[in-house]
Amino acid sequence: MEREKLKKKKRIVVKIGSSSLTHPETGDVDLIKLEKLVRQLCDYRNRGIQVILVSSGAIAVGVRTLGLAGRPEDISLKQACASVGQAKLMMIYQKLFAEYNYVASQILMTKHTMLHPISRQNAQNTFERLLELGAVPIVNENDTISTYELERLQQFGDNDTLSAVVTAMTGADLLILLSDIDGLYTDDPHRNPKARFIDTVEELTEELMALGKGAASRVGTGGMATKLSCARIATASGADMIIANGSDVGILHELLEGEKKGTLFVAKRDGEFDLGRFLEE
Repeated sequence: MEREKLKKKKRIVVKIGSSSLTHPETGDVDLIKLEKLVRQLCDYRNRGIQVILVSSGAIAVGVRTLGLAGRPEDISLKQACASVGQAKLMMIYQKLFAEYNYVASQILMTKHTMLHPISRQNAQNTFERLLELGAVPIVNENDTISTYELERLQQFGDNDTLSAVVTAMTGADLLILLSDIDGLYTDDPHRNPKARFIDTVEELTEELMALGKGAASRVGTGGMATKLSCARIATASGADMIIANGSDVGILHELLEGEKKGTLFVAKRDGEFDLGRFLEE
């Protein structure tokens, strides 16, 4: 029943990570996957669904563009890679969206600015106007400055939290996190053959939240703790959330058709939802 409701979503946020955008062998952009992603998002727009894309990948693309051997540790070099990579990534996105007669816009955000109500309202106004104009906002953390904030825990964290913040701020009714995992398990399925896949989460209990903290479990090392925190924000704001495997971005179409893929976290709106409070935690 909850899956059937996914067919009626009107505004969705899709988050895709660096590993889903690049070839693991070389680190270069996977153009076939990127084109398929854009084509699906444009088809959603054709169906009258408003779409916001939260895309990682700026530093990874910058590393390849600048000819570096690997991801740097030096903060200023990371910033340089982000600066170059973000420009190139947006160039690719704009070209692909233009092929389907849609305009892609760029929004760079930091957690520091989102902590301020006025800045948050300004960002919300920008999103609303862009969506009214038919554009597809493409969001990323502003890595050219937020790496400094990382030292003070002011970062969003691989854009997962950023996507939940955008979902809440824009009043989206669905957040899809495309990751390198199929969804939430009771334990590491690679180590425990009895690990059970969790198809639907009706309520985020303390026991469930603890699944993301297990040091011996893959769900604790693959960013699942952050994803569960995202689910708290998204569901409390009134949006459903899905964690799904982004190895084939074609799964987006299947999800919006109500197919049982990934883990669905059912919206449970907090009547006194305060985004600022979640950001300060």
